[in-house]
Order: sequence, then structure tokens, then C-alpha cells
Amino acid sequence: MAARLKIREIASLTGVSVSTVSRVLAGKANTSAEVRQKVLACARQQGVLEGLSSSPSLFHQLTVFAPARAFDVRTDIFYYKVIQGLREAVRQQDVRISYCSLEEEHNDVAAFLQRIGDPACEAAVLIGIDDPLIHEVAADVGKPCVLINCADRKMRLDSVSPNHQQIGEFSANVLIEHGHRDIMVLMCLRRVTMERRLTGIREAFAHHHIAFDQSQRLLATSGFGASEAHEAILTAFAQQPRDALPSAILVGGDFLATGAHAALRELGLNVPGDISLLSMDGFNPGEFHDVPLAAVHVPRDELGEEALRLLQLRINKPGQPLRDVLLSGRLALRESLKRVGSRKQTAAVSTRSNSLY
Repeated sequence: MAARLKIREIASLTGVSVSTVSRVLAGKANTSAEVRQKVLACARQQGVLEGLSSSPSLFHQLTVFAPARAFDVRTDIFYYKVIQGLREAVRQQDVRISYCSLEEEHNDVAAFLQRIGDPACEAAVLIGIDDPLIHEVAADVGKPCVLINCADRKMRLDSVSPNHQQIGEFSANVLIEHGHRDIMVLMCLRRVTMERRLTGIREAFAHHHIAFDQSQRLLATSGFGASEAHEAILTAFAQQPRDALPSAILVGGDFLATGAHAALRELGLNVPGDISLLSMDGFNPGEFHDVPLAAVHVPRDELGEEALRLLQLRINKPGQPLRDVLLSGRLALRESLKRVGSRKQTAAVSTRSNSLY
């Protein structure tokens, strides 16, 4: 009865019918954008939206902006699956998704403004876009907008990303706790997200008192593909004596791990007998026909669901502080990683006295 009275009150205050208010609050799309916004604004003032924050039904036109490769499973399976996760999250809702490709940086800002300013775009999600001008325009337009796997340095937009720094640190710790000390890192550092993983890896090394000489431990590729990793490993290992090779490689993605594995086989090296592999990705181990790939699963499908939740919260409570949500990874131990040694390594010199702590 109280809910019905609230609906009648909103109808009276907005000058629309009770049935129209009911349709808007139920998430139906058969009302104009102007009427819907009027009803939602009044409902927000009356406290009616508080119980609706878990449903992405208060908007019906969502535009997804992402690099062109994100729309092709063969060129970027991670972002492709993020988009599929978005589609799945709205599958039971009355929400239509449209798509627009953007470069990671250096975009046509006017074209973006025209697209996000279109009345058909009620809310937006930006995936993997690092362009600060695009972030500024998205914030200035004033429509609900959430970033996925990128960050607005001016803190004007909500965002959700994997916790890349934590994932990097955790992954390095897994190898170290399995006894590995001679670890090589194979990554593409093209995006700031990968730089954050590298920062986490450095922290893990420092925590265990292991020096991280980037010239010796980091093998950087120009892209995220298997061919680039294959070439990088062959070049780096071809002239190395066996006793100078790392005992493990920490890889920044499954396709990179696939290329590394193929190169190691060409060099006559066994995984994990000679060298262990641990990937930071973990969703595409089918390429490994003989050795299942150990990996730290980076959140992927969950990113879309969380982005929709943030959009809904922004609509319900536009004045609330912005949210920068970081999602943790999950470890999947498989046969490409083996334990080596059994003696725990300790610091050569300790200046700490237990009595002081």
C-alpha cells in the first residue's frame, strides 16, 4: 500500500499518469526519455529508487565504446569476452546495446561527442580507452558513464578494473613460494594496466629480498600475440647456456604463454621439467595440448556486471562519491608449474630486531 501511495504521489508531482510511473519504475522502455528522466528524478527525491540499485533497468539504451580489436574474438579475446559479459548481464533486462569503436588514444573527439551526445545513448561504457580527452568529454556530457580496465586520472568517472598491481604481486609470489628465484617476466607493456602488474611483480621480489634487474629479468614484447612471444624467447634464449636460463617464466597473457611454450619446445626445453610457466590471464589454455597452463585468472566476465551496477548506482545517487572498483584474480594451479627446492630463502643480512615490533 505504501509503495502504491508513493507512485500516486510521484504521478501527481510530475503530472503523468500512475500507469506511466509504474512502467518507468518497472524498467519498461515504452516511455519517452524526457518523461522517464522526470519520473526518476522525482522518485529519487521521494526515496523510491533506494531499493532498485541492484537492477540495470533504469536506462534502456547503452553504448559501448572500445578499440576495434575488442569486437573480434581472434584479435582480442579478453575484451571480446568482457563485451559478451555485458551482453549477458543485460540479457534479461529491457536494455539495448549499441557499439562504437575508439582508439586507445588520439581519437576524433568531435565524433565521440556526437555519438555519446546522441539521445539514443542514455548511458555509456568505455572499455580500454586511455585517451584523457575522451574521458573529459564523457564526464562533461553528464550521462552515466563507467570505465572498464582504464582510469580517469581526474576522478570524474566511475571505473572497474582487475586489480592489476595485486595480480602481478600475487602471481610473482606464487612462483617464489614454489621455490623459484630465477624468474623471467614476459610481458607487453603497451598499456598502463600492464605497467601496474609489473609494479606488483617488483614489490613481490622486494618483499622476498630478490633483486629485480629489469635488463635481466624483463622480456618486453610489442604486442600480446603468440608470434611476438615466440620470437622474443627464441632471440633471448638462443645463445644462453642451459645453466643460465630461468627456472620459471611469468607471462602477461595466455597467447604470450602459447608463443613462449612453442619457442621453448623448439629449443629442446621441457615445460615444466626445465622451465615452469605461469600466465596472468588463464582463460585460453586450450592451446596447450600436452601441458595444462597454470594461471592467475584475471577477472573478465565479472567486469561487465560490475559496470552495470555502477551505472545504476550513479543514476540512483548522482551526488555520491565516485567509485574505483578493483577486482581480484583467482589462482588455477596446473601442470605447467612445478615446485623446485624445499629450503626457504632468508635475507642475507637483517637489521630488524624482533624486540622492536
